[in-house]
Amino acid sequence: MTKKVLIINFDMESLSYQAFSEIKKLHAQRAIVGEQMAIIHQKNDNSHQFEIKDFIDFTGNNHTAKDSTIGMLVGILMGPLGLLLGWFAGSMIGSYRDAKEIRTANSVFEHLVKNICPGQTGVILIAEEEDNRPLNHIIFDNLGGHIVRLDYDDVASEMSDAKEIEESACNQAQQKWSDRQQLKR
Repeated sequence: MTKKVLIINFDMESLSYQAFSEIKKLHAQRAIVGEQMAIIHQKNDNSHQFEIKDFIDFTGNNHTAKDSTIGMLVGILMGPLGLLLGWFAGSMIGSYRDAKEIRTANSVFEHLVKNICPGQTGVILIAEEEDNRPLNHIIFDNLGGHIVRLDYDDVASEMSDAKEIEESACNQAQQKWSDRQQLKR
């Protein structure tokens, strides 16, 4: 079994909550091996800002939503890279060290933004599936939703790249600010 990050979306917000409940049952029945799951909502203001509405850590490690892998993913979207992916994208890419590196690092974030649109609520699940049919049946057949499955290792690598890019961008911005302040004196 390969660990996956699943981005699940629906047309109606209430279906995300129903899916959250149904997926917990699948985990209890051992149809999937869940690690973490969250209901996330993208604000309806075109800022590409996400918030975690509900969260569960199936591992028993008592992660909070904020310190979980999902929380880190949402945190990256809320930080400078999130702005980069949102309405600042066109103007800011040139100021970062390598636009190609940013495009490569943001594919998981693009999936989130494309699949959970402004004003929508969806589910992010980190899990292993031996057989994808039980989850497909609930999401596709019963709830009329959609699933994007991403390889966890790829997502973890992209999150690492994104964090590195975010730190570099913050350092560059601080340096430019400092340089500008020095020139004013």
